[in-house]
Amino acid sequence: MNLFDVYPLFDIEIVKGKGCYTYDATGTEYLDLYGGHAVISVGHCHPYYVKMVTDQLNKLGFYSNSVQNSLQVKLADKLGKQSGYDDYSLFLINSGAEANENALKLASFHTGRKRVVSFKKAFHGRTSAAVRVTDNPKIIAPINETMPVTYVPFNDIEAIKNELDKGDVCAVILEGIQGVGGIQVPENSFLQDLRSVCTSTGTVLIFDEIQSGYGRSGKFFAHQYAGIRPDIITVAKGMGNGFPIGGVLISPIFKPVYGMLGTTFGGNHLACAAAIAVLDIMQQENLIENAATTGKFLIDELKKFPQIKEVRGEGLMIGMEFDEPIKDIRRKLLFEQKVFTGVSGTNVIRLLPPLCLSKQQAEIFLERFKMSL
Repeated sequence: MNLFDVYPLFDIEIVKGKGCYTYDATGTEYLDLYGGHAVISVGHCHPYYVKMVTDQLNKLGFYSNSVQNSLQVKLADKLGKQSGYDDYSLFLINSGAEANENALKLASFHTGRKRVVSFKKAFHGRTSAAVRVTDNPKIIAPINETMPVTYVPFNDIEAIKNELDKGDVCAVILEGIQGVGGIQVPENSFLQDLRSVCTSTGTVLIFDEIQSGYGRSGKFFAHQYAGIRPDIITVAKGMGNGFPIGGVLISPIFKPVYGMLGTTFGGNHLACAAAIAVLDIMQQENLIENAATTGKFLIDELKKFPQIKEVRGEGLMIGMEFDEPIKDIRRKLLFEQKVFTGVSGTNVIRLLPPLCLSKQQAEIFLERFKMSL
């Protein structure tokens, strides 16, 4: 049997990782400035993380629903306290796409409405046709047979008001910082106005913090720069540092009912052990503060490069936009300078390193980046 070939792959086999470095089958060392699409939050093979997962595997391994799981309770308690959402509830699943689908279900159940509003170039997962990147702000496509989604221009509060005034929108969903869409940062004033208009129209406000959350922006959630509180927050990626886990943080305005939501693998013991380890490491090693300071240093230094058209982002979620395609620059970084980076579209390089990236490692990247130019 062959693999279903839907991803272009570099001819590099990574066999080992440590901190912000990975190593291929020949022993070559690479500085990892991408972390598997922002998945690696506390670093590759952190010893505490490895011990927590290994100990759990030796005790029980994997088990999911229909029995009590104290690890779920422990995870919810830690996540609530560290994120500032201790009064919210947590529903555990396996991925970001699944988190967003459950968030949209809750919004529809709560409001009795069906339509969803999202933003130009948004990305909220691959499991539904409508929740995708699009350049057409007027497109309406089905999430399923009963939930259409309308896309509006980014940061356009008047377009939002026009849609919400129609009275059929159950939710507005947006990313704390757009990732696949090119590291676009919403304006704080726009987010504050969005919170107000959602409240006044009884519309559920959902923040997709799957890529921008868990400390990556220099705050636990990127929307916290605007000082607002959404009704639902979705998380995944860095939540498990590579182990598949996702979650939905749910406001007290929602009342749980048996059978409302369901999952097979969500909240299993191994996933919870991994997620607890991540939160412990983030707190013990001050990784959110590190993301803020190291990220600011990187952004400030990158803005000095005349070849870059624009540098965008917060913390260690950074986009560098060029006037021309960046394919050759990125290949030089990887194959000549041994640095992994990401891409958004044809002209934007994405940096999503582990949150433990040090200033010294950032300086190493800057030197190698300069060489690649």
